[in-house]
Amino acid sequence: QVQLVESGGGLVQAGDSLRLSCAASGRTFSSYAMGWFRQAPGKEREFVAAISWSGGITYYADSVKGRFTISRDNAKNTVYLQMNSLRPEDTAVYYCAADLFLGSRIATMDREYDCWGQGTQVTVSA
Repeated sequence: QVQLVESGGGLVQAGDSLRLSCAASGRTFSSYAMGWFRQAPGKEREFVAAISWSGGITYYADSVKGRFTISRDNAKNTVYLQMNSLRPEDTAVYYCAADLFLGSRIATMDREYDCWGQGTQVTVSA
């Protein structure tokens, strides 16, 4: 239904910034909410941020609030995650996901998302 491709990951130092992108194709991009999750080695996948279909509503995990910003450009079928003041504990594989629920919600559980990208590695050195 929806294909997602992340990009923008890399190796940075603590305090640096990165911007992740997730390009979507398939279903009309402006019809569904999007989220970012991450998974560190040996840990479960965790919620990072989510954005409504219009971009008007955003929600963040406490661990990234004030440092990360999620946004979307519906004309470009792309969602972004701007990550500032990166810390070593932000090291993980980052995934974008599409929530195809036909209604208005901001989902924070990975089981609520229907489609996933392949992930992009972010490594933050101390």
